Amino acid sequence: MSRYASRRLLQALPLLLGISVASFLIINAVPGGPLSAYENAPSITPLDLQRLEHQLGLDQPLYVRYVTWLTHFLTGDWGYSYATQQPVLAMIGERLPNTLYLMGTVYVVTLLLAVPVGVVTAIRQYSWLDHLFTGLSFAGLSMPTFWLGLLLIIVLGLTLRLFPLGGMATPGADFNLVDRVWHLALPVATLSFVGIAHYSRYLRASMLETLHQDYMRTARAKGLSYGSAVFRHALKNAALPLVTIAALDLPELFVGALVTEQIFGWPGMGRLFWDSATRSDYPVLMGILAVSSTLIVLANLAADLVYGYLDPRIRYS
Repeated sequence: MSRYASRRLLQALPLLLGISVASFLIINAVPGGPLSAYENAPSITPLDLQRLEHQLGLDQPLYVRYVTWLTHFLTGDWGYSYATQQPVLAMIGERLPNTLYLMGTVYVVTLLLAVPVGVVTAIRQYSWLDHLFTGLSFAGLSMPTFWLGLLLIIVLGLTLRLFPLGGMATPGADFNLVDRVWHLALPVATLSFVGIAHYSRYLRASMLETLHQDYMRTARAKGLSYGSAVFRHALKNAALPLVTIAALDLPELFVGALVTEQIFGWPGMGRLFWDSATRSDYPVLMGILAVSSTLIVLANLAADLVYGYLDPRIRYS
């Protein structure tokens, strides 16, 4: 397995290089640029624009700028933000704990609720419980996240005054666990509702296929109870598609939820990416994209390795 993992990591290097090239070209091809805010300012002369362009290195050829960025990035220098002049690593390090706090909670809540929902709806197929959760799942899959977030803010925040409208904590207040959970409730509910619908449908479909396999009948014939057969055999094999989806969603723990963080004013990575995109802050955008693409590749590798544990027939020779 270690040889397989090493080989996959080596194969990922050219992939990550290609992703970084494509990201750099797309970001720089977007109309506007870091200096677009100064172009119409009456106090900024063309000479000032040229000086700023030279200072930021934007007057160099595109390939030179990419090689310079890649060289610095590999040595741990991720550059400085064009907008704030802060180190990119420091800006990401400041926002990353907030995103891990939010997305980690969402991830745990989603898995804790999606797995039993998927199992129960498969075992009790076509029951009133199955129809109820199926209806809610279709609502979650078809409902835009921003619309659900705004609906929760209007109903539970503005109308009923049960939850705050945004932010991580009450401004100026000392740390309080209840206050943090209070602010966490609406964004977690928004993201978890969609995630539970997504995961439970995958698990339900996989469980329905697994429950009718020959080894399930064999397990029951040997005297194993129905519950033990379901959780020891059916669930373990049916979890393979869920592992793939859950592993691919792992990078969101670090990247954040762009729309939800913007709606609820959550100071995380998603909001940092949005703010940087609107200001054409190339170094910050490249730093976030490099982190997210690396995590996606590692998440795929982790999913493949977990397959070997869940299904002994899988070999890494």
